[in-house]
Amino acid sequence: MDDARFADTSDQDLLAQHVAGEPDAFGELVRRHRDRLWAVALRTLGDREEAADAVQDALVSAFRAAHTFRGQSAVTTWLHRITVNACLDRARKAASRRTAPVEDAERFDQLLEPHESAEAPAERQDLHRQLLAALTTLPPEQRAALVLVDMQGYPVAEAARILDVPTGTVKSRCARGRARLAPLVTHLRGDVGDSGSLSVGRNRTPGTSVPSASGPRDSETSDPAAVKGGGGRA
Repeated sequence: MDDARFADTSDQDLLAQHVAGEPDAFGELVRRHRDRLWAVALRTLGDREEAADAVQDALVSAFRAAHTFRGQSAVTTWLHRITVNACLDRARKAASRRTAPVEDAERFDQLLEPHESAEAPAERQDLHRQLLAALTTLPPEQRAALVLVDMQGYPVAEAARILDVPTGTVKSRCARGRARLAPLVTHLRGDVGDSGSLSVGRNRTPGTSVPSASGPRDSETSDPAAVKGGGGRA
């Protein structure tokens, strides 16, 4: 639930208050940004449990490392960088034992936003499944760049800050990723624009819904990433 005390408090001030000992400040940061962190993790990893664990790891890291934040970037950029790094670590470790998630229709249903899963035409759901399946074939670094730029709608410069690499590297990773995806998605209509970028899900508003931050750990009622690492001090 929103805390009215923090309604006019900036992200940077919240982080400073957390460092100073305010027990609820970090929880407010999590509430503000968890939806987009969750969306990036889910699309980067293609697995709900892995994404939840990656966001959990990232939030715990951010909680503990808040005193190292120097304000050289926005707090949201800092949080996204930690989250993407956690995802990349997991993706690299899982690369050698990856199975074929494209065959798990139920799990891909869960990767869609709730409003899409309930209301979108079957064709659009199928398009999402195939795009997400294709993404899992990319190297983790290319996948992360495409998720940020093409699916989450971040400008290349902002994606570069999140990934902590030059803008040229982001452009190169996106170009290479799109080239690798092209043979897998050219049979789909409207999936790749004239520039080669993925158009489905691009420039979404940050509204990908994260399940409730309380309750048991299951795919219907809760997202453990939303609660671990947030709120009071450990």
